[in-house]
Amino acid sequence: MSNTHQNRYDEIKDLLRKSRVILEQSTITEQAVNDSGRNAEVLGQRNIAKSIQDRIENDVEYETAEDGDDVEESSADRSQAYRISGGVLVLHGKDLHDTDISTDDKIAFQETMDEFIEEVSDLVDFNELNVYPNNVEWSGKIIDYDLDFTFSIGESNGVYIDGDMIKVDEDFTEFINKLRQYYEKFKAKWARVIASRKQTEPND
Repeated sequence: MSNTHQNRYDEIKDLLRKSRVILEQSTITEQAVNDSGRNAEVLGQRNIAKSIQDRIENDVEYETAEDGDDVEESSADRSQAYRISGGVLVLHGKDLHDTDISTDDKIAFQETMDEFIEEVSDLVDFNELNVYPNNVEWSGKIIDYDLDFTFSIGESNGVYIDGDMIKVDEDFTEFINKLRQYYEKFKAKWARVIASRKQTEPND
């Protein structure tokens, strides 16, 4: 009898995984290049479902919500990715016009990468910078310390780091101070970008 319950549990778990694939699908649509000096290449269609399916096939476990737990819904329905000087900026929004890129967005993104390299570390691999209607998230890997960092403004405001067995010495302490100081600049810059994007939304 318990074997039957286990089989049903496995079937339900598999159905949950497949439903997540469908729910997390997102595509990237077309974009016109602004006539500014900083052009942004629109990345082709992103098939997020394919990467999720790959993770499922590799038996990656997903946490399931317990009964009564609130399942966090995405604050944005659409996303558009732009490649700018080797980095990727992803704009999220409820409507197509929310994902349009402006010259200010391009400049802010370029400056963000340049300033990080100049002020914090030049040995870094950046991940996508995600701009949502009310928050911004950016992460990357600091190669010399083999640690990951995440900057977040919005609800989960702050600097987060993740690494294994990092030697805490004067150099590392100095690096952490640089990271924290740069975060304040990052926070101010992208808070202005969010405010600017809200002001330029078209009225219905």
